[in-house]
Amino acid sequence: MEAGRVADSFPQEAVSRRILRSEVLLVLALSLGASAVSSLISFVGSLTKPGGLKDQAATLNGSYAPDRPWLDLSWQMFGIATALVPVALVAHLLIREGAGLRSIGFDRTKPSFDLGRGTLVAAGIGSAGLAFYLVARATGFNLTVVPESLPDVWWKFPVLILSAIQNSVVEEVIVVGYLLRRLGQLGWTPMAALVASSVLRGSYHLYQGIGGFIGNVVMGVVFVLLYRRWGRVGPLVVAHALLDIGAFVGYALLAGRVDWLPTP
Repeated sequence: MEAGRVADSFPQEAVSRRILRSEVLLVLALSLGASAVSSLISFVGSLTKPGGLKDQAATLNGSYAPDRPWLDLSWQMFGIATALVPVALVAHLLIREGAGLRSIGFDRTKPSFDLGRGTLVAAGIGSAGLAFYLVARATGFNLTVVPESLPDVWWKFPVLILSAIQNSVVEEVIVVGYLLRRLGQLGWTPMAALVASSVLRGSYHLYQGIGGFIGNVVMGVVFVLLYRRWGRVGPLVVAHALLDIGAFVGYALLAGRVDWLPTP
């Protein structure tokens, strides 16, 4: 009875804020927050390893069973599907709130808007991002990023495209749409929420090196500002997917064939 009276004595607003904080921490712990910690550990390992960062490689899409293509494909599809589970959790939480994914602009109500704006954003960021990566690696601030090292089998490019789409959905729905909504509900200022979202984005790319961190923080700032202007993550998902498809497929087609693209 005493415990019940104590619980009843808490203001409802305080209980709700506590629940929201716990919810955000749990969602991040199951997704990109855990990736950020893993990335930090990987970065420390790279820093303490003999040799410079550019002499080390960070592989994004590797093979699980190089000599067994069907088993490899099964693992690839399993990894893509399970990575999307936190997005399903976010959708569930937003539906319980009475909002749903439409509240963050991840729906099919404006396909032309999402595709058009997303393509423009990808075109603007893509060339600048590639140039920044090449400079960061050349100056020793970045590892050599290997976007893919899959075997030359029939499912290689479909898997790379699906992997790119999965990355874009997970990151933009959670780090932009969901996180900014929850931080706003928790009373964070717009600037504090922008910094939190952008630094988180940079943190889970830290395994690529300092350049990967800085470049993705800048990208995070741009994406947050665009989200606040448009009220939709749809264009950001499209832009991110196009950027990753370009990186994954482009590397598969060009690696070893052009001099300007670094390889391990």
